[in-house]
Amino acid sequence: MNTPVTALVVPARLVHPVHIRPVELDITALQRVAAGEVGRIAGTDWHAYLDSEGIRYTENVRAEVLIREAGIDLDRTIHGTAMFLGHTNPIEEADAPRHLIRLAEQLFDMPLAA
Repeated sequence: MNTPVTALVVPARLVHPVHIRPVELDITALQRVAAGEVGRIAGTDWHAYLDSEGIRYTENVRAEVLIREAGIDLDRTIHGTAMFLGHTNPIEEADAPRHLIRLAEQLFDMPLAA
């Protein structure tokens, strides 16, 4: 049984709000985010799951901005929903880091934390 973690979800469509929600991570949940092959971009204490193919979905400008502002140089365009989580080591999932949530709040001018 998977333990839920708190994810920062950044939808591609601007009409859908950036939000925080608990998720149970399994391959089905990740494929719902990616709707195909699951890709991953990692920072120091966080990572984002997204669609690795990226051609079927709307460009995700907000996720690109968040990833760049968090210190990662992107060499590609992000498409579709991005789900940000934390990690305590390279293989153990954790809640999205507070600093990443605060950065998203500042960038997108919206309160996310309860």
